[in-house]
Formats: sequence, C-alpha cells, structure tokens
Amino acid sequence: MAVYLETERLVLRRFTESDADALFALHNDPEVMRHLNGGRPTPRAVIVDQTLPKLIDGAYFAAVERATGEFLGWFCLRPAENGPADEPELGYRLHKAAWGKGYATEGSLALIAKAFTELGARRVFAQTMTVNLGSRRVMEKCGLRYVRTFWTDWPERIEGSEQGDVEYELLRSDWEALSRR
Repeated sequence: MAVYLETERLVLRRFTESDADALFALHNDPEVMRHLNGGRPTPRAVIVDQTLPKLIDGAYFAAVERATGEFLGWFCLRPAENGPADEPELGYRLHKAAWGKGYATEGSLALIAKAFTELGARRVFAQTMTVNLGSRRVMEKCGLRYVRTFWTDWPERIEGSEQGDVEYELLRSDWEALSRR
C-alpha cells in the first residue's frame, strides 16, 4: 500500500486495481453523484476501464479510515488540465456515510499543507456547483475564499446547473498567515 499521507483519522494512499468494487459503489450512489452527473449510474465497465486507470495514474488518493481500514472515498490534488503546476486543484468525493464527520475538511487541510510545504504550490483552488453547499462549507473551513462564479457547458442538464459553478482559492501568503495563528 503506497501511503501518500496520513492524518489523525485518515490514510490517503494510491489507488490500485483492487479498489474497483469500492469505487463502483461510491460512483453509483445517487446522492454522492447528484452534483457531478445528476445522480445517474455509472456502468461498471466505465469504472474499471476509464475511471480507475485515471485515478491510478493521476494525483488521486483513496481515503481509508485509519481505525477500521474502511474505504471512505477519495481526494485529489493536481494541476488543472493545461494549468500551472504550482496551482493544484483540490477535490474530494466521499461516501454519504462519511459526510458531516469532518473527514473532507481533515483530508483537505492535510493536502493543502502538503501543497504549500512540500510541493511548491503558489495557490490551491477548488471548484463545485454553486448549489453544493456542503462542499462549499468544506472549502471555507479550509481557508479557501470565493473567487468567482462561472458557467460550464454540461453535456446533460443537472439540477442546479443553471446557477453555475464556483471557484475558491487559497494563496500561499494567506495559508502562511493562517498557519501562524
């Protein structure tokens, strides 16, 4: 198991082929996916042939509860496509059972610290649908600030997409000021 980082309650590790079942369950929970694809199911072949290889090859990390070894979801910290390497995007997707327990904040804070202390980040940003209040709260708890609202061209309409997406950011200088407190 290639551990990327550990927190008090989480282990973030590299994905492996053996994560297919856990990933299939996560990506097929309509509540988890409602702000991503409208809650529509994802075929197992798509998870195995497309999604999992992308997670294995990219800067995505399986989130496992330290005490039980239970798969909770995943986090990512990676530059946006064609974006600068020193501006990684933070992302997370957790099982509904893990919501409201501080895991998203805990994992995000650890990744943000790693971005600024080890990876040379100048800025960390995150994006979500405007209506995804839970995700926005996590961003705010982690010190990210609202930057903009924007509209993307969704292939299929998702409830709430008419309100657009939002971007939040945390600059290195702001993170350093927060860390000193």
